[in-house]
Amino acid sequence: MIDLRSDTVTKPTHAMRQAAFDAQVGDDVYEEDPSVKELEDKAAEMLGKESALFVTSGTQGNQIAILTHCTPGSEVIMGENAHLFVYEGAAMSAFAGIQSRTLPAKRGALDPEDVRAAIRPEDIHFPETSLICLENTHNKAGGVVVPLGNMQDIYDVAREHGVPVHLDGARLFNASVASGVSLKRYADQTDTVQVCLSKGLGAPMGSIIAGPTAFIQRARKWRKRLGGGLRQVGMVAAPGLVALTEMVDRLKEDHEHADRLAAGIEAVDGLVLEEKVETNMVLINVKEAGHDADSFLTELEEEGIKAVKYGPYTVRFVTHYDVSGEEIDIAVERIQKRFG
Repeated sequence: MIDLRSDTVTKPTHAMRQAAFDAQVGDDVYEEDPSVKELEDKAAEMLGKESALFVTSGTQGNQIAILTHCTPGSEVIMGENAHLFVYEGAAMSAFAGIQSRTLPAKRGALDPEDVRAAIRPEDIHFPETSLICLENTHNKAGGVVVPLGNMQDIYDVAREHGVPVHLDGARLFNASVASGVSLKRYADQTDTVQVCLSKGLGAPMGSIIAGPTAFIQRARKWRKRLGGGLRQVGMVAAPGLVALTEMVDRLKEDHEHADRLAAGIEAVDGLVLEEKVETNMVLINVKEAGHDADSFLTELEEEGIKAVKYGPYTVRFVTHYDVSGEEIDIAVERIQKRFG
């Protein structure tokens, strides 16, 4: 089976498994796990932030950031298709007592003037604007890279109003490799950032939150409150360090595979590419081929290929470390034969 559902399905590399086996460990709640400390220091350095915190997942990282930045009854600005809004189970309202304020986003990018207008003035009737959340790459928009200039403009607006900015950078490494813009330059347009180790970088689990040291100290307590205080967690932090040091540059290969996959699928009449491919995601609309997403996926799986539904007529394919160039060519051949 050629699994193109997500880059979360990757298996840890041999080097990651060996790193887990050899990891020096300690009790991380006491901040005594050397492997975790090394991972956090490396991530903070790569992102240009003072400190970093290892957390179990991207969703946990985003929610810890919101809990640390915000107070109950306040409001967070984000795009209408942000992962935070669509795919995190309304956690910000369930845990933090936060109201979301969603704005239109074009290919994942918010209009800075819309953001400016959405920041609440001081008024007894309104919630306070406590945070602005950005996302790069943008998942729901098909893995597009949000331009650095757009992030800079929004950060300028945020600073004018004294509102912090958090970046859901689950796939920020993909954005950096695709654009040539450094991780530090992206992270510099934010107060805090979350990055995933377990997507394109292939680690078995974990994410990083990075930001000012005082923020990370408060975030550590929220991690504990959420049950994220772990013990000899170096066993999974060590593979995360391998992800940061060995798996970033090779993301270019995933992007090339996505381009090849998109070109092959788009050659089939009725299969329409919805967004220009910029990283490792391909969104295909199947309506003109006489399918909805469900029927298309059923036939696709009969051909030994897995993808996911992304709308009534939209199917998403994601390339990753565990799918070779040869398997991409096989997938294209089978799709062309079945649906052509």
